[in-house]
Amino acid sequence: MRWLSSVSALLALSLPFGSFAAKKESSVDRFTEFHSQAVASSPLKLVDSTYRKLTSGSRDYTVAVLLTALDARFGCQLCTEFQPEWDILGKSWAKGDKNGESRLIFGTLDFTDGRDVFLSLGLQTAPVLLLFQPTTGPHAVPTSDPIRYDFTSGPQSAEQVHSWLARHLPDRPHPAVYRPVNYVGWIITIVSGLGIIGVIFKSWSWILPIIQNRNIWAGLSLIGILLFTSGHMFNQIRKVPYVAGNGRGGISYFAGGFQSQFGLETQIIAFIYGLLSFATISLTVRAPRTRDAKFQLAMVIGWGVVLVLMYSFLLSIFRVKNGGYPFKLPPFM
Repeated sequence: MRWLSSVSALLALSLPFGSFAAKKESSVDRFTEFHSQAVASSPLKLVDSTYRKLTSGSRDYTVAVLLTALDARFGCQLCTEFQPEWDILGKSWAKGDKNGESRLIFGTLDFTDGRDVFLSLGLQTAPVLLLFQPTTGPHAVPTSDPIRYDFTSGPQSAEQVHSWLARHLPDRPHPAVYRPVNYVGWIITIVSGLGIIGVIFKSWSWILPIIQNRNIWAGLSLIGILLFTSGHMFNQIRKVPYVAGNGRGGISYFAGGFQSQFGLETQIIAFIYGLLSFATISLTVRAPRTRDAKFQLAMVIGWGVVLVLMYSFLLSIFRVKNGGYPFKLPPFM
């Protein structure tokens, strides 16, 4: 009977090691099963049961699962925008890691296929990207809690998520993101370009005189000068307000100081500069060509008055912006 008790003791001692070996083998089998599916189609489309099979228990592999809600009933715009990027990342990774050296599985669980999982995790928003690290093996981590990706900054690209995964998967292969060539887009671009070139070639005899017209170039140059000298680029860079309150229930059209301005102020200044430019051009170009002496005199007097009034108003605006501005001209003193 002593040998029977000895055998029983040996069996009892070997049970934990046998259990561990079974679990390890189960983890390896799970990875092999899902990786073979991922090679054919990645990310894997999961349901409640496959999600739990992938993420529960001990595992010597990593799982990246996107929990999303693509159905139009849920109105998740961010889910719709990110899904193509997630598909590109999953396909690129599977293509570059056919042997499974990175030990990473990509999966997608839609709300319609995984209601129980969403409820168990207490999720109220989507998308949610979870990274489950290995619990056994050389890449095991102390905690089994998943790492959550941050979507607060808006839609993310495949390259951004790839960088995030690479940071959490050191000492492993990180296959690059491969974006498929958009042949339809290239064909449309080439055909459109050839069409535009053909139209230009056929109508070149009408286009050339327009390009060589000095008045058109002068007008475009004048518009550009007015936009830049009036402060349009400053408004685009600083995102200034259009107008502001004056603290007494009214509206301030001009901002104090030479380092700030309002959007409407820029339009007023551009109008004044444009009117002054038009008056100057009329006096130097149109007036000398006028043969009627009386009309020529009226033109000179009229545009001269416009110049004085607008320039006086412009100087008064400069004094509003900076009280120490020394110049002034009637009638806007």
